[in-house]
Amino acid sequence: MARTGRPKTPVTLSADERATLERWARRAKSSQVLAMRSKIVLACADGLDNIEIAAALRIHRDTVSKWRRRFVRLRLEGLMDEQRPGRPPSVTLDQVEQVVVTTLEQVPRNATHWSRTSMAARSGLSKSTIGRIWRDFGLKPHRADTFKLSSDPLFVEKVVDVVGLYHNPPERAVVLCVDEKSQIQVLDRSQPVLQMMPGMPERRAHDYVRNGIASLFAAFNIADGTVIGELHRQHRAAEFKKFLITIDKSVPADLDVHLICDNYGTHKTPAIKAWLARHPRFHMHFTPTGSSWINQVERWFGFLTDQMIRRGVHKSVQALESGIRAWIADWNDNPRPFVWKKTAEEILDSLARYCRRISDAGH
Repeated sequence: MARTGRPKTPVTLSADERATLERWARRAKSSQVLAMRSKIVLACADGLDNIEIAAALRIHRDTVSKWRRRFVRLRLEGLMDEQRPGRPPSVTLDQVEQVVVTTLEQVPRNATHWSRTSMAARSGLSKSTIGRIWRDFGLKPHRADTFKLSSDPLFVEKVVDVVGLYHNPPERAVVLCVDEKSQIQVLDRSQPVLQMMPGMPERRAHDYVRNGIASLFAAFNIADGTVIGELHRQHRAAEFKKFLITIDKSVPADLDVHLICDNYGTHKTPAIKAWLARHPRFHMHFTPTGSSWINQVERWFGFLTDQMIRRGVHKSVQALESGIRAWIADWNDNPRPFVWKKTAEEILDSLARYCRRISDAGH
């Protein structure tokens, strides 16, 4: 006789409980932790077993088992974080929900976001209680990240093309991620930098003197991490053409060259197109508009900025250019290629889920 495993505790919901769980699960701006727990309980009530629920929600079956047991034992209260030993809590479930909902769906009258002080005044709870609620639900009103969704009508095709090069580069060819870090400011502090000492960080004057700008053209080899770099004082199609010539001289003549570029105008001028027509081994691949994250050279620019430019002090354009050349030479002595793990399908699925979330949040 086949083993059926330990029987699962059945879950039966009242009408009020189901309505509350559905509200928590469907509200687009609810805490995602609470929303997931609500979905687990609703699925349990629909008669699904733990394995089926875990597969559908992409979580571990032990997680399903935990929240099934917690709900059966404590009902709706059980979906909140477990109470710690000591004095019974003075904050009710309704007060917690009101704080979470207000934080997510409203803003204070005289500010762009909530602080612990303003939320405490609004809710009647203490600032420390507000802090604990926000921490438990992963809410950080003081923080804001940036995002931009591409409006490129060929977004899908370009993602598939570029990511395809990352995962399956063509034979007898080199794939280079190309871009320009333009208008790098040459900054010199108004007073000497005070070096770090025990118990004291490095200190520098808050004001600075601008001594000009420089533009770096870079091509990042996805296979070995080496970089071809070239510095210019201007950032035009003429300079980009010179950089293409440099790439042409640097890459062995028997290899094709696949360039991954953004949609900046200097990459598509008639002069550039004419040069490419005369050099058929070059193949251009354009990233979607507003999607610089897909170009690996942008990550390399991040290393350059963090390690050399942001805290650098330079008295002339020549000094900055010399420093950048030395940094690139040092990088190429020990190059580090990046490992691109996401497939095009995973990227598109993730973007689709995000679009659904923000679309639902707008209603």
